[in-house]
Amino acid sequence: MPEHVDKPEPRGQTIAAVLAVGAIYLALPRNVVVGPIWLLPTVIVVLLVPTVVSHRVGRQSLNRLLGFIINGITTLALIASVILLVRLLPTHRESPLQLLRSGGLLWLTNVIVFALWYWRLDGGGPTLRQKQRKFGSKSFLFPQMQITHDERPEFACARWHPHFVDYLFVAFTQSSTFGPTDAPLLARWAKVLAMIQIFISLSIVVLLISAAVGAL
Repeated sequence: MPEHVDKPEPRGQTIAAVLAVGAIYLALPRNVVVGPIWLLPTVIVVLLVPTVVSHRVGRQSLNRLLGFIINGITTLALIASVILLVRLLPTHRESPLQLLRSGGLLWLTNVIVFALWYWRLDGGGPTLRQKQRKFGSKSFLFPQMQITHDERPEFACARWHPHFVDYLFVAFTQSSTFGPTDAPLLARWAKVLAMIQIFISLSIVVLLISAAVGAL
């Protein structure tokens, strides 16, 4: 069995994704952010440090709890910002270009936030997935899982399991097409989260179209 399948999943991608959410909020206009502009990025950094440390020292229960807290806070911040953007549109206080910029940043935040949810919840989370070393996913039907056992490449798919990039792609396609494409959903929790993600994405896209029409 090749060595790479037994190595722990790299956490650098998820750390970068969480930090990207904070950076995006620093770039948003003040009127689509709840509280001071620095509040969410500061909370993310403050919580991310003990999250990383708890993972390093093997405190997996604490790591999982802190991860859920970060995900919950960023999700609430995203929903609040989308609501503020919806309320801002009829006032015409912002230029169409600024509305388009805000909508695009929130759309990207939507992708990242729900990718983190899928990554953290699938199969009990990344730590449990690594311990069990089971093939595939319990919540998503990835293309690799649809290859018959005899046809799987010996070194590529024999013990394949999804990493964060796979969940990011699922979230991206769902926000782009308003439905699952690459990986059909199996778990009920995944379907519920996907409905919320698609609803947010659809709301943002409708706002973007409205802003574009208003610019004509």
